[in-house]
Amino acid sequence: MQLGTRWAVGEQPPASLPEVVAYAVQTVEEELVATDVETAGWSWTLTWLEGKPVVTLDDGTEIRYNAQEDSATITQTIEADASDYDEA
Repeated sequence: MQLGTRWAVGEQPPASLPEVVAYAVQTVEEELVATDVETAGWSWTLTWLEGKPVVTLDDGTEIRYNAQEDSATITQTIEADASDYDEA
């Protein structure tokens, strides 16, 4: 079992992350800056699931690693306004 860690948005991710996952973290952070999202106090959480890193941001964004393809998948939560689904 491997223990995880936390680090603040904007800080260097752990060296134990595969390069493609660290790049995905950087991509998410660049998008947050580009869209003027206030991330003061936000952190990433690294956990290990079956030996593979899973990185989660405080807003629910998740990055999972696929070792077979050496790829990372970013999943972001979307807040929907209830009125978007109203049939008026």
